[in-house]
Amino acid sequence: MIPSQVAVVVPARNEEERLAACLASLDAARLHLLRTVPRILVSVTVVLDRCTDRSAVEARTVPGISVISGSFGSVGAARDAGVGFALAKSRSLPVRTWIANTDADTAVPQDWLLQHHRLGSDHDLVLGTVRPTLTPDNGERLRLWSAAYVPDDGHHHVHGANLGIRGSTYLELGGFGPLEQDEDVRLVERAKAAGARWTASGALTVTTSSRTVGRVPAGFSTYLGRLG
Repeated sequence: MIPSQVAVVVPARNEEERLAACLASLDAARLHLLRTVPRILVSVTVVLDRCTDRSAVEARTVPGISVISGSFGSVGAARDAGVGFALAKSRSLPVRTWIANTDADTAVPQDWLLQHHRLGSDHDLVLGTVRPTLTPDNGERLRLWSAAYVPDDGHHHVHGANLGIRGSTYLELGGFGPLEQDEDVRLVERAKAAGARWTASGALTVTTSSRTVGRVPAGFSTYLGRLG
């Protein structure tokens, strides 16, 4: 079923240095989708979890973004709160609402939401890929990452920074669990076990931070650090 609304959810914990760039890229993707798909509705929700920096200020640099704040305690709980908020505010039924998930340290390409919308018309779950940013001091680490990472169609990667799911499917599966890590992996496992229509796209990619100290105990940043 073709989505009539796309709801973006972005959890953030002390991301003042990266959040503005993330939201600017999302706004460009939102405008591109609105110009391309007639009558589509788009929302963006930022979930501030235990932030003690200026993330709240940065979250409001782009007009029209919903911001919720609290002490959620884990990235899984923060994502779930954001999805719940977005579905409650959606002007479409859950079956017609597409949830596009990303992270505050991630920038999306202009056609990101358009690709999610197109893939979401035929699937209940979409898995994208990531590409770490290149910096002057991490060339060798990225070479090792690239050698092990296969971003082809049908890939096995699961990234909360690039994951789309139909609202009704999300509700049926019980959503993201209140986990400090692997909340995305567990949701995808349940979706596949339940027989959800899913696809893994190598063309649907985002650019994410190449930092080696992240916000979760054993997330993508930890993996990059081990490569070094």
